[in-house]
Amino acid sequence: MKIYTKTGDEGETSLFDGTRVAKTHPRVMAYGEVDELNACLGLARAAGLDDELTGMVVHLQRDLFALGARLADPRHKIADRVAKAVIGDEDITRLEGWIDHLEAGLEPLRHFILAGGSQGGATLHLARTVSRRAERAVLLLGPDAVEPVVRIYLNRLSDLLFVMARAANHRAGVIDAVW
Repeated sequence: MKIYTKTGDEGETSLFDGTRVAKTHPRVMAYGEVDELNACLGLARAAGLDDELTGMVVHLQRDLFALGARLADPRHKIADRVAKAVIGDEDITRLEGWIDHLEAGLEPLRHFILAGGSQGGATLHLARTVSRRAERAVLLLGPDAVEPVVRIYLNRLSDLLFVMARAANHRAGVIDAVW
């Protein structure tokens, strides 16, 4: 199978159900933002996170592939048997558990902090901002365009990425700069 298909040469792409849309379609833009977020998480992994944070990032990257598939499926026709493309309440619970776990090892936040710190921490801060952008792109699709769990997941994910950035900096011995 070749990587190029030439089917997008005129500025269109196919959604999961075969519908052809412009590459600038809001749904395509939304899953493009999720793809960029996934790439930022790959960069964070390459920046040298510890094993625990790396494991979390890999799990998040897999979730984001599933989330992108949900966004590319306007008619919710992904077969139930395609478990890899499922994002559910248990995934949100997992994110919240990770937030609570990581926060337990950090000083309580008393000030706004500046993005930066260690290379891993700074990259996770970047991923957090891309996550917020992806969330806004999904919200622009309207309340009925995706399952509510997709919106909730993205909202919780940006919170997690903030805490992960703080944890990465703390574990690297870098003090967060306050504003």
